[in-house]
Amino acid sequence: MPVVLTEKHSPQITIITLNRPERRNALSIQLLTELIAAIKLASDQPQERIIVLRGAGAAFCTGLDLKEAQNQTKAHATADLVAHVLGALSEAHPVTIAAVHGAAVAGGAGIMSACDFVVAAEGTKFGYPETRRGLVAGLVLTFLRRQLRERDIRELLLGGELIDAKRALAMGLVNRVVSRDEVMPEALKFADSVLQGGPNAILQTKRMIGELWSTSVKQDLELTLKHHIQARGSAEAREGIGAFNEKRKPNWAG
Repeated sequence: MPVVLTEKHSPQITIITLNRPERRNALSIQLLTELIAAIKLASDQPQERIIVLRGAGAAFCTGLDLKEAQNQTKAHATADLVAHVLGALSEAHPVTIAAVHGAAVAGGAGIMSACDFVVAAEGTKFGYPETRRGLVAGLVLTFLRRQLRERDIRELLLGGELIDAKRALAMGLVNRVVSRDEVMPEALKFADSVLQGGPNAILQTKRMIGELWSTSVKQDLELTLKHHIQARGSAEAREGIGAFNEKRKPNWAG
């Protein structure tokens, strides 16, 4: 059964839905692989101008599937796939809109951060608790450093606390906060605004924004991937992920 669903809202708008509600859309190898394919398919269509990304069920996405991540033989594969998803979203020629609700945590918040525009439901929780699992939120830092103040980045990544939608809006992590029922209408409202612009002008503007940085997203993802993989293979990661799956506090003392 597919864990990523794709539907056409209109000839120029594709809606991609993460569809593992029973696992709060945790990022498995299957989901990441299907998501890459869905983004590529939409981005390869000349008439496509908007991709809206959302999650089925109670949450947008709660990050890596830590049951699968406990298998060290899959660490490199999942890390590469997450980097590929973030790169695909960043480089997609359509404007990408994340329609977020419930929770956008760890890799889920990373996917959200790679989109051009974010609409969040009131009550949504955001955060990067990777250090509490013995992991490093390396890949998402590629985008956070372009979007947030350094003090806020340190708060999110070093503290690991979840924040609410109001705080996420104040930080600049999201663009809009609306009621749960208004998330998709607000996302489509922004899509309509984008469609008023010339297709080539919008695409050139996206490229220009990316090119103004001293390093490219691709270069940053390559650098941060090294840190992410190094942490994934550590004893701390084994303890942190194991503790999460066993519903206990990690023993960092070893």
